[in-house]
Amino acid sequence: MLKLPGLIDPHVHVREPGQTHKEDWDTATQAALAGGVTMILAMPNTKPPIFDAATLDLALNAAQEKARCDYAQYLGAGPDNAEIVPLLASKAAGLKMYLDSTFGELRLNDMTLWTPHFQNWPKNMPLVVHSESRSMAAAILFAAIYDRPVHVAHISLKEEVLLIKAAKERGIKVTCEVCPHHLFLSKDDIPTISHGHPGRGEVRPRLATKEDVNALWANMDVIDCFATDHAPHTLEEKDSDNPPPGFPGVETLLPLLLTAVSEKRLTADDIIQRSVINPRKIFHLPEQQETFIEIDEHTEYEIHAADMFSRCSWTPFENWKVKGRVTRVVLRGQTAFEDGKIFVEKGFGRNVKEEI
Repeated sequence: MLKLPGLIDPHVHVREPGQTHKEDWDTATQAALAGGVTMILAMPNTKPPIFDAATLDLALNAAQEKARCDYAQYLGAGPDNAEIVPLLASKAAGLKMYLDSTFGELRLNDMTLWTPHFQNWPKNMPLVVHSESRSMAAAILFAAIYDRPVHVAHISLKEEVLLIKAAKERGIKVTCEVCPHHLFLSKDDIPTISHGHPGRGEVRPRLATKEDVNALWANMDVIDCFATDHAPHTLEEKDSDNPPPGFPGVETLLPLLLTAVSEKRLTADDIIQRSVINPRKIFHLPEQQETFIEIDEHTEYEIHAADMFSRCSWTPFENWKVKGRVTRVVLRGQTAFEDGKIFVEKGFGRNVKEEI
């Protein structure tokens, strides 16, 4: 039996408020616990987006009522809220800036809208950017200009990891995360994922080439965190004429990483560093006392969406053979998950930003 600390997933789309037919604080945190994740950081591009005091309260009240694991909630940077959000920084997981694609009030269409957020957001608080390729290079330039830490979400390309490596070598305050789907899948896997429905392969950033995937593995020392970008959509939506991008992932993260450990591509210490120690440091998160997960590292099985807690009821890793099963999760001294069952009630999860 392998024993690890409870994992932290710093990139989860809970979908509440506004799209609870996909997921909500209850189902997202059940899925997290089943995957060995005891703390999630929730993204702000909900409907309405979380970008002021009223909407932050809306999300946190729902979480307080429903969450079964610990959590914090991001604020979203919009074109008009750069004066407001710094006042709420202590209550938030961080500030999320969408420099590429998103919808509605969180779209930052040009760099003049970035500037006040880089200037005003407290330098001791996380600033996370969704930026791809050249916009990521621009975000790193802003980090250098304003001498502030920036965390790059879900890197996927060879050019990105090499640029971040170069930036770190020059002392620029940049950290980054990688998602399991960008480590374990390439665009060559889309036909297998899709089963004749191309929308099932849609994700942002897009699945990249095998060369990009290999570059991520070859530069693992540059990558600070594993994060899922858990983005649940229903199969009906994914199979529609206008499929939304995103994959669920919080439940499959650890089995995939453990399989990589069994294949000698990673070590258990790599998981602890990137899923516990580094997220805690980057996002200023408290240590979860009496919290651990137990894993049968020798069990081999297939991933099936039918066995999962996520409301969206599908996974791009359907039928994947993995090695290493989460058997028990203890959160703050209480058994939260064991042998396929959730044992903590709605509302057991704590807002970790209230404890700091």
